[in-house]
Amino acid sequence: MPSSVPDGRNQTGSSVDRIRLRRPDDWHVHLRDGAILRSVVNHTARQFARAIVMPNLRPPVTTAAAAAAYRDRILSAVDPGLAFTPLMTCYLTDTLDPLEVERGFAEGVFAACKLYPANATTNSAHGVTDVRNLHGVLEVMQRIGMPLLIHGEVTDRHIDIFDREAVFIERVLVKLLADFPGLKVVFEHITTAEAVAFVEAAGPNLAATITPHHLHINRNAMFEGGIRPHFYCLPVAKREPHRLALRKAAVSGSPKFFLGTDSAPHPAADKEAACGCAGIFNSPCALESYAMVFEEEGALSRFAAFASENGPRFYGLPLNEGFVELERLPHPVPARMTLGDQEIVPFHAGETLRWSISGLEGLEKS
Repeated sequence: MPSSVPDGRNQTGSSVDRIRLRRPDDWHVHLRDGAILRSVVNHTARQFARAIVMPNLRPPVTTAAAAAAYRDRILSAVDPGLAFTPLMTCYLTDTLDPLEVERGFAEGVFAACKLYPANATTNSAHGVTDVRNLHGVLEVMQRIGMPLLIHGEVTDRHIDIFDREAVFIERVLVKLLADFPGLKVVFEHITTAEAVAFVEAAGPNLAATITPHHLHINRNAMFEGGIRPHFYCLPVAKREPHRLALRKAAVSGSPKFFLGTDSAPHPAADKEAACGCAGIFNSPCALESYAMVFEEEGALSRFAAFASENGPRFYGLPLNEGFVELERLPHPVPARMTLGDQEIVPFHAGETLRWSISGLEGLEKS
C-alpha cells in the first residue's frame, strides 16, 4: 500500500506517494484585472481557499470603495462551485488618509496595507518615497491590529540590485520595527540569507513569505545560454547561498515563514521585450512546486505548517476546513499558456513535475 503523509505530518517509509493538506492559502498574489482576470484567478482558486490580493493596479487600489469593487470583479470571475475568498489590500502612498485605512479595515474590506517603495517593481510609481510619510497611517494600523505588508527593497540607483533587500533591512526595516513595536509586519517574498536571519531574530510580530521560484532558482537561471526573461522577477533571484538559506527557512517548521507565491503573470511579448516586465506566473503549479522542495529537503512532514497553518495563525484567521491531496503523478507544465487573449509562459514551463493535485475535499460552495 502506498505510503502517505496524512495532513502532511506523519511520514512513514522511505517514499511518500500522497500528501493530504488542509486547504492552503496564498498570502501574496497578483490577480490582475480586466479580461485576463477570469483565467488568472481560477488557477489560484483551484488550489487556495484565500489569497492576499496585491493592489498595484492602474490606478492603484487606495480606497475602500476601489477595493470592494475589485473584490466584486474577482468573485464574479471565479468558476461556479469554487469557494474562494480574496483578501484585499490597500496601496500605501505618501499622502494616504489614515481615516480611509481605518474605515476600510473596520468595514472588512481591507485585510492589510501594502508598502511599495516608489518605483521598486511593477506599477509602483505611486509608492512611498519615505516611510516617515506613513507615520500617521502606521500609528493607526498598529492601534487597530492591521498588518503591514512590505516589498523590502531600496531603490537608490547607486545600490546594486542584488543588494537592495539587505540595504532595506539596515536603512528602513530596523527603524520601522523600533518605531512601531506593536505593528504586525510581513516581509514579503524574501530572497536573501540576511532577510532570513533578520526575521528569525525579530520578535513575533514579524513574519515572511517565500515564493516557489526563489526556492528553485538562483540568479544563474536568468543567464543560462543567453537572457532568460521569464526568470526575471523583483526582488530578483540571488546567489545560490541565498537560495539555500530560503529553503532551510521554508522547511524549518518555524511559524515565521509561510507560503506566498507572488505569482505575477505578464504577456510573453511584454517579457520578451527590450525592457521586459518583472514577474513569474507560478499559480498553475504552485503547490506542486512547493511540494518538490519539501520532498527534496526531506521535510514533507513540515509542509502542512508552511502551506496551511503558519499564515492563518499570523493573520489571526481560522484554518480552512477543506483538504487538498497531492499524489506522486507526473505533472507536465505547458511551454506556453493562453489566458484570455494573452500568451503567457508559466514557471516550470516545459518541465514535468513529480506531484499532481489528485483530490479536493470540501472545497466547493454549499
